[in-house]
Parts: sequence; C-alpha cells; structure tokens
Amino acid sequence: MQKKCILSAQDIARTLERLACEVLERHGDADNLALVGIQRRGVDIAGRLRGLLSARLGREVALGSLDINLYRDDWTSLDTQPMINRTELPFAVDDARIVLVDDVLYTGRTIRSALEAILDYGRPERVELLVLVDRGHRELPIHADYVGKSLTTGRDEQVNVLVSERDGDDAVMLLRR
Repeated sequence: MQKKCILSAQDIARTLERLACEVLERHGDADNLALVGIQRRGVDIAGRLRGLLSARLGREVALGSLDINLYRDDWTSLDTQPMINRTELPFAVDDARIVLVDDVLYTGRTIRSALEAILDYGRPERVELLVLVDRGHRELPIHADYVGKSLTTGRDEQVNVLVSERDGDDAVMLLRR
C-alpha cells in the first residue's frame, strides 16, 4: 500500500486558521453559534476551531459532540457492532446556528446521520458543514459550506486524518492500494 502525505501538521494548522476566519466572516460576532464535532476526529477538529474562534472573539464559543452510530443506515449490515461514543450538546439546539464539523466528507451518509441526530435534540436556526477534507464521491445531495482541502480520489483510495489528540501526530494521508 502506498502512502502520500497530503497535509502536514503545519498545513493543518494553517487550514484551521483559514477555516476559523471563514466562519467569522460569515457569522460576525458569532452570537448563538455552536460547533458540533462528529465523533471521533470531528470532535478534535471542532475543539481546535473553538480555541481559534474563542481567542478571536474574546469569549467561549459553544461546543458539542455528536455520536451518529445509531443513526447509520448500514449498522444492521456491519460485520462488527459500531463503537458507541457520547453525544454531548451542552447548549440549546433550538434556534442555534450550528457548524457541524467532520474530518472527511465522502459519500455524505455520515452527514445525513448527523443531521438526523441533531434534529432529535431540537430545531436549529441553521446547520452548516465544515470538513477538513472533501474527497468527493457523494451518494447523497450534501455539500460542505467550509472545506479545508478538496481532493480528487479514487474509490480504491483511502483518506486518513491523524490528529495529535488521538494519534500522536497531525497529518492527512492518502493511501493507495
């Protein structure tokens, strides 16, 4: 299997800075804004974005985490049982402006599951999507509002996002079989 580094730790840091600026350009003072990371690496990325946004705003931005495993459309056909993580939304979802954060956007099925999960907690004013990597191959009509890096990939390729919080290092790797 061939590995190629698409984004280094420095590239990821710069990309997150840019994405934070894009969120602030769209949301100004960020009133009623909440970041919601999709378990697992989306939570880590959302945490970093929160730090960047909070530093610029001089106040904390709401942060939550979302586990979508029970909302997956394939969980009954998986060979193994999904690992259930925690959902924590310590803010009112009703009328919030939510930026949903994930590491990789691929088919769109994870995001569909996340939207369904969020709606179980209330009705936000709006939901936007921020992803570190968009690799294409959509199966559902879903797009990201904020994209760190767009990649053209083959279906036989895999995009792995490594974050220091879980993996000890930051990198985006493209794996080819």
